[in-house]
Amino acid sequence: MSRIGKLPIAVPAGVDVTIDGRTVSVKGPKGSLTHTVAAPIDIAKGEDGTLQVLRPNDERQSKALHGLSRTLVANMITGVTQGYVKKLEISGVGYRVTAKGSNLEFALGYSHPIVVEAPEGITFKVESPTRFSVEGIDKQKVGEVAANIRKLRKPDPYKAKGVKYEGEVIRRKVGKAGK
Repeated sequence: MSRIGKLPIAVPAGVDVTIDGRTVSVKGPKGSLTHTVAAPIDIAKGEDGTLQVLRPNDERQSKALHGLSRTLVANMITGVTQGYVKKLEISGVGYRVTAKGSNLEFALGYSHPIVVEAPEGITFKVESPTRFSVEGIDKQKVGEVAANIRKLRKPDPYKAKGVKYEGEVIRRKVGKAGK
């Protein structure tokens, strides 16, 4: 059995989980999320208020989806209770970010400012002109938006300029040797 998949999922107070066939809906203080579980996997409510992810057989695909399904449902519960945050930093001369309503406007050394619109369920917080965060209840969407913003100007290995995650270590390269 999958070591992760066989662990029960604790459902905290204030979170409502509804199972309708293969569809799992989770409602909490921060919002609601819905996920459809892959075909061979089943989810059942335990008598002690937990959720159990079950697989019908030991086929390779069932084993692979067992732990994945359990983690996705557990991430939904965490999202509606605590939410997810990805913090990013900008380094470089003249590089900065400003909040324009619910959108972000970046100056990243291009000839024009870049405006990033907040997708549904995502909020941006600007702490300073070089630090901001992406927040939301869906872990995948938060990570995807943060990765798309980082892609606007990836950190340069020579001067370490660009958009990077907080705590990310940029591997530096030595410049071209002169004569």
